[in-house]
Amino acid sequence: MTETGTRRDRTRAATVREITATARLILVKEGPDAVTLRAIARRMGMTAPALYRYFGSHQELLRHVVGDLFNELTDEVQAAIRQTPSGDLKERFMHASFAFRDWALTHQREYTLVFGTPIVRGETLDFTDECGQRFGRTFVELFLELWKSKPFPVLADADIEPALTVQMERYRGEVGSPDLPIGAMVVFLSCWIRLQGFVTLEVFGQMGFALDDSSPMFHLLLMDLADRLGLH
Repeated sequence: MTETGTRRDRTRAATVREITATARLILVKEGPDAVTLRAIARRMGMTAPALYRYFGSHQELLRHVVGDLFNELTDEVQAAIRQTPSGDLKERFMHASFAFRDWALTHQREYTLVFGTPIVRGETLDFTDECGQRFGRTFVELFLELWKSKPFPVLADADIEPALTVQMERYRGEVGSPDLPIGAMVVFLSCWIRLQGFVTLEVFGQMGFALDDSSPMFHLLLMDLADRLGLH
């Protein structure tokens, strides 16, 4: 690659970062509907058509922003895991879960864009898909560490509905753990549904009918999940 090409690549990458940072700024201040190519171009002193040199569509831009947010969230969760001694699996699970919740509550509009807004995906994996998979692997790998350290009781394959078994077999292949029992995958997914479901209710303000402070209930949830995973 020539020096000119290298400089051009750096300039382009810097512009892409500025575009996505501007999109996020608008998202936080004005909400998802305000994140338009025209609004971004106006803040950056560009024309809207000029942005098409970097993103082919509004949807592509939003997907890139989602990818960046996934990476930020993943970095936060992984940092929390690293701060915990590797032998203390319960604390690693608790710290990862609290880091996920803290990021979500601190970045509610970003969380809504990432987890609450349908973003059309293409036929092949792109930057956003890779970032989402990186986030997912963080919790999957923690779960695998728990399972390998101390397997917990799970349903036998014969006791799981065939329609669910087929889906869990596919998902097991996607996470690269072909030897993991289907029952263990069911436990992992059910735990994740409860964890993310709780956080989503908090972010969307749906706990107020019963709770002024949902933190104690979240702690109880984590203790319940820890017991289910054999983390006594």
